Amino acid sequence: MIQRTITLIAGPTASGKSALALRMAQEKNALIINTDSMQVYDVLNILTARPTEADTAIVPHYLYGYVSPTLNYSVGQWSRDVEKLLTTFTSKSLIFVGGTGLYFRALLEGISKIPHVPDVVRQKWRLRLDKEGAESLYHKLLQVDAVFAEKISSQDGQRIIRALEVYDATDKKLSWWQKQKTLPLIVPNCAEKILLIPPRQLLYERIHKRLDSMIERGALEEVVAMKRLMLSPLLPAMKAIGIPEFIAYLDGYRSFENALETVKTQTRRYAKRQMTWFRNQFDEEWTLIS
Repeated sequence: MIQRTITLIAGPTASGKSALALRMAQEKNALIINTDSMQVYDVLNILTARPTEADTAIVPHYLYGYVSPTLNYSVGQWSRDVEKLLTTFTSKSLIFVGGTGLYFRALLEGISKIPHVPDVVRQKWRLRLDKEGAESLYHKLLQVDAVFAEKISSQDGQRIIRALEVYDATDKKLSWWQKQKTLPLIVPNCAEKILLIPPRQLLYERIHKRLDSMIERGALEEVVAMKRLMLSPLLPAMKAIGIPEFIAYLDGYRSFENALETVKTQTRRYAKRQMTWFRNQFDEEWTLIS
């Protein structure tokens, strides 16, 4: 009997994670499970570098492109979807691949048991953020949850209103909820863990080439499709790198060249943040490949 294996492949954008996962999945006869927060959205195919149809024809891929961008999809919802897959494929080898650190943390450590926040409460704090600004709401957060506030920037509007909406809806601090964790989704010591960190210059070159290729393959059409949905800019899908920048181009606020260069810069910065997070959060059990 072949023993089931679980492999985790993490790394910054454009590091070659998907290609490695595909090769390993063929060797192990494994399924590939998305561990990237932006690749879940159905409209964002090219812009988030989802696996191609040719890739998915070779190896079954799960949790890719199945969520509407109109939804406020979270790590909690992703965790529940993973649980269903773990229950369905009890004897199949699995490869989790992506660049979202919080998703890997949910796999290995569990997630906080934060209750659902009603949409009316979420909308209330989004509107207040738009009206009052992050700095003002940060001072309010210091009054109700100083422990969490001290961990974040006073300009991090999304995390500020997240803490405020949780306190508003539950009458408990987000820092309290974060201590109430679920069990890990997988047994940490039983998983093979691989961290891809290419040399920075090589990674940046890959980022530039891939973005140019995305434009050639129709990434702007995806931006047009997202623009037509007239979604709130606060929704997670609307924050995908390339969406705000190219919408500004489509609306005539910047040139295409400026938008593309900005996207390249933002992607490089994102990759740098990913590398820093992975290096700080992942222990020696992860095999580093450069």
